Amino acid sequence: MKSTSHHDEKFAKMTFSSVYPHYVNKVERKGRTKQELHEVIEWLTGFSEKEIQQQIEEKSSFEKFFAEAKLNPKANLITGNICGYRVEEIENPLTQRVRYLDKVVDELAKGRKMEKILRKI
Repeated sequence: MKSTSHHDEKFAKMTFSSVYPHYVNKVERKGRTKQELHEVIEWLTGFSEKEIQQQIEEKSSFEKFFAEAKLNPKANLITGNICGYRVEEIENPLTQRVRYLDKVVDELAKGRKMEKILRKI
């Protein structure tokens, strides 16, 4: 994906805490739990429950959020479309990581099995 610097800048400055409630609403509306959401966030970022809460309280930008994350080595196995973009083709690393997060949340909301979301099988 060819992205503009404006598009990438927007993701860098956006706060995790501003998007997090939308993630919670999305998965709960589809019958999944906040605990399952935290499990996929933890899998992708390495953040514990406490660290996720800390990122929310600090109103961390996605730039800071992913700078402090320990991205799962299997994150590159996340593929497919999200918001009209193929995540594996996104060139900006930060934008790609944000879209990885969007994609796993989307998979959770769509009822995909946890083993598949966590790329265990």
